[in-house]
Amino acid sequence: MGCPNQCVFCDQHTITGAHSFCEESVRQDIDAALETIGNRECEIAYFGGSFTGIDRDQMLRLLELAREYTDRGAVQGIRLSTRPDYISPEIVEILLQYPICAVELGIQSMDDMVLTASQRGHTAQDTAGACMLLREAGIPFVGQMMTGLPAANIEKETKTAQQICEMGACGARIYPCIVFQKTPLAHMVEAGAYTPMSVEEAVERSAAVLEVFDIYGVPCLKIGLHDGEGLHSSDTYFAGPHHPALGEMVRSRVYLHKIEATLQNFDSLLKRTIRIGVAKGHISMAVGQNKENKRRILEKSRAKSVKILENPCLRGYNITVDIL
Repeated sequence: MGCPNQCVFCDQHTITGAHSFCEESVRQDIDAALETIGNRECEIAYFGGSFTGIDRDQMLRLLELAREYTDRGAVQGIRLSTRPDYISPEIVEILLQYPICAVELGIQSMDDMVLTASQRGHTAQDTAGACMLLREAGIPFVGQMMTGLPAANIEKETKTAQQICEMGACGARIYPCIVFQKTPLAHMVEAGAYTPMSVEEAVERSAAVLEVFDIYGVPCLKIGLHDGEGLHSSDTYFAGPHHPALGEMVRSRVYLHKIEATLQNFDSLLKRTIRIGVAKGHISMAVGQNKENKRRILEKSRAKSVKILENPCLRGYNITVDIL
């Protein structure tokens, strides 16, 4: 709901699993969800459309409903997704009256050529203005962006990530472009006007973007669609980089880039042991899918062995390297 046009890549019905919205069921849905989480902290999130673009009275009713739960401590706050061109001074004034944890902006790209080719319906300047309004109001925002859009390339994507950070985002999401059936993008593929990314290309381009967010210290909340978001059915999935472990592969690729860059500082690794330290819980990411990273490092360095160990002093994608 709330979107004024259809972007070439968009099939929200498939992604959300919903073809209609019933306001009367919202309280029931929230209560049912709360029964499943125990004492864990949570938020109410209005996702799957442009929340600030729906009917104003309905938006206010939904915000009031969510506030009932925050007032009694059942949830910690409200999160919502929307388009940059649906953020205005009036909208910001409304949001300031509620316990908003974050506004998630569908930025997608900060390149006007890419936005036009994707029929996004807003400009990069619209996005910059929305981010400024939210930042000045003290409302945290998350920048959602895509890789592999029409007219995009890795340089435009890393620049978009940099601009998202510099505009003050508190978090980010990366969505490699998937082509769904019956979308304008599917017709572009059939006409030869658009070539979907391969899984390998999506991993490489998304890893470059993730490295930018890591440098700026902006946490990436998610990479890629959930495996169940219309990606297993031939009725919905058409083409593009579908892999159930895509997010893990992107994070692993960041580690591979960091390790390879560090190893360039050593003269000879022939028949040596490479010991790599990574943050707690990151061993599998550093090793890579099917041990791909270890294999590539061994082949390139001709070392005797590669050992990847946890280092509790490390955070994020930082590493230590010792040559034995």
